[in-house]
Amino acid sequence: MEKEQLTINREYITLGQFLKMTDIISSGGMAKAYLQMMPVLLNGEEERRRGKKLYPGDEIVVSNVGTFVIVQDHVSD
Repeated sequence: MEKEQLTINREYITLGQFLKMTDIISSGGMAKAYLQMMPVLLNGEEERRRGKKLYPGDEIVVSNVGTFVIVQDHVSD
């Protein structure tokens, strides 16, 4: 299965932000309900906290959607 990359330009994003950025949910308010209904794996462990911090290198598997890897956007000074 191919992994889709999600590039971030800060130290981390939250799981709720990830779900919105990948268009899995349409608003941040849907994150808690979505995570209660649908299994999401963070680095192989089930995660249900919308505020969980995701860092570059983290792998997220969303059932019926796909596998994503967080990557850092390296901004040159």
